[in-house]
Amino acid sequence: MNRTCGWFMALLLPLAVTAQTIEKASVRHGNTDVPVEIARPAGAGPWPPVLYIHAKRGYEDVDRAHIRGLARDGFLVVAPDWLAANMVERWPDRHLPETEDDVEAALDALLRHPQACRQPVGIVAKSRGPYFALRLAAKRGRDIGALVAWYGHFQNPNAPEPQQLFSVASELSRLEAPTLMLIGDADYELRRMVNGRAFYALWERGVPVALQMYPMARRAFDFRADQSPEEKTATRHALQRERSWLREHLKLDGNGRCR
Repeated sequence: MNRTCGWFMALLLPLAVTAQTIEKASVRHGNTDVPVEIARPAGAGPWPPVLYIHAKRGYEDVDRAHIRGLARDGFLVVAPDWLAANMVERWPDRHLPETEDDVEAALDALLRHPQACRQPVGIVAKSRGPYFALRLAAKRGRDIGALVAWYGHFQNPNAPEPQQLFSVASELSRLEAPTLMLIGDADYELRRMVNGRAFYALWERGVPVALQMYPMARRAFDFRADQSPEEKTATRHALQRERSWLREHLKLDGNGRCR
């Protein structure tokens, strides 16, 4: 379908901003304004682009902390709030296809951002977020250079129970982006099973893929209020793996800049 997508708020801000500064903006597609937050590294760009897709709990301070960290490491990050754009309540049990347009609009805006390197983007996605990434990959594969999935959905949340138990999303067959999967071994069994099947499916097709399983780590191990010492260590390790994966597969130079 025809899409009109652009920055709704002016982004002609000074180039020298700190990584802790988050800019609030909106991206418009059709008649919808999608709230986005943008984290930029300090200094002059262009910078490698990363799309951040939050979980179904909503966009929260933990997500802001994550995109700040990515910016400190040299990435230009755009994070759409796909719940707010459609006034969806937190924790929706089903996948809502209309929210995919909001995420895709943010991808379009990131690709056109004046301080983004002209290259495929990395995606960092959490829980429900990787399913959005799969759908984007099936439709816009050339625009996606790498994927990092934190305890992610690799099956359609709306699929019948037998598919949830025994298969993966059909879009996985069209995912070509190198994919890093991060999950705890104390996460819910079904999520671990689907991540495992997704790993094998990608490996069999020759897609660069890695599955990092963290001992004694539960769902949302990276920000739990009752985070255990093991989960704190798992978080530090996962963040390091995330940065390394993005740098390697977005083909950045030794300083983390676009070639």
